[in-house]
Amino acid sequence: MKFPHSGLYQYCQNLGQHINKVLTATNQPLMKMYLPRRKKLILPYEPYHLVEHKWHKLIQPFLLDCRVWHAPFQSGRILPDKKRFPYLKVVLTIHDLNVLHEGKPEHIQQKSLAHTQSLIDQSDALVCISEFTKNDVLTHCSTGDKPVYVIYNGVSKLPETTGNVVAYRPTREFLLGIGYINQKKNFHVLLPLLQSNPDLELIIIGHHDNPDYVNQMRTQAQQLGVEKRLHLPGTVSEEDKCWYLHNCKALLHPSLAEGFGLPVIEAMQVGKPVFLSTLTSLPEVGGDAAFYFHSFEASLIQEVYSEGMKAFESLERKEAIRQNAARFDWEASARQYLSVYQSIR
Repeated sequence: MKFPHSGLYQYCQNLGQHINKVLTATNQPLMKMYLPRRKKLILPYEPYHLVEHKWHKLIQPFLLDCRVWHAPFQSGRILPDKKRFPYLKVVLTIHDLNVLHEGKPEHIQQKSLAHTQSLIDQSDALVCISEFTKNDVLTHCSTGDKPVYVIYNGVSKLPETTGNVVAYRPTREFLLGIGYINQKKNFHVLLPLLQSNPDLELIIIGHHDNPDYVNQMRTQAQQLGVEKRLHLPGTVSEEDKCWYLHNCKALLHPSLAEGFGLPVIEAMQVGKPVFLSTLTSLPEVGGDAAFYFHSFEASLIQEVYSEGMKAFESLERKEAIRQNAARFDWEASARQYLSVYQSIR
């Protein structure tokens, strides 16, 4: 849990919080969270946190009374030894097999798949966060007779009112991108929009995951003459992210590979139009309420953007956007996970 603003961090924090909220309401024992020593999630129910220690590699007394272990990520490193704890059941969440869709070398793809397969082999039930991910898993992995469920992520309600932004504050209307800034997110294809729309800025918030790609974007912006209207403030606070979401003209997410796509739902929740690629899970999450780039030519991106903003003026489209966001609820997701736990105990 190195990056509190990452999707995985938010997933673990929100799911843990809402599962224990449901358990508390029904007078059931709470779920315990096993956390890295230096990277604690910000969660209530502090007495139910278990902190990792080096000696846990040799002895794991906290597993003696454990009946279900939830491994929250397909690239994780911690699973109980089923030989030592044969009664313990394991649920594995698989967020994506994006390595297959990112243009990675074959040996990297196979190494990643082999690790995921090793976790699948040790699990009793699998949860995928989208139908697209489930189809990828069934196509590229061996699941045997293990049940494979689809449980969507939820979205936390953003505050209705926001304070002043601490990071860069735009001086005009702006388009917004959210996510790790790397080749997979494909943000550079949006730069020609600044040429076609000289009244707009483009702000992309998120960890600079690939410095070479960040430099490439800045160089391209200079070549297009739009460098003064491209802003890459890096990781920002949740308060600032909320401000950007409430005040942007639209969210643009031309990603090449996503297991889910949380920023899409966050933007829709506050009634913003979203523009997405048609790749991996994004059409499943954006539904009919989003606008889609079927390719990344500058002229097509401008056409989709212009037509989408015109369509967004209708009350029907604005309502459809909010209704789509309402499909994704953390409490509903928590109840579905609890049902999976109960089914294998």
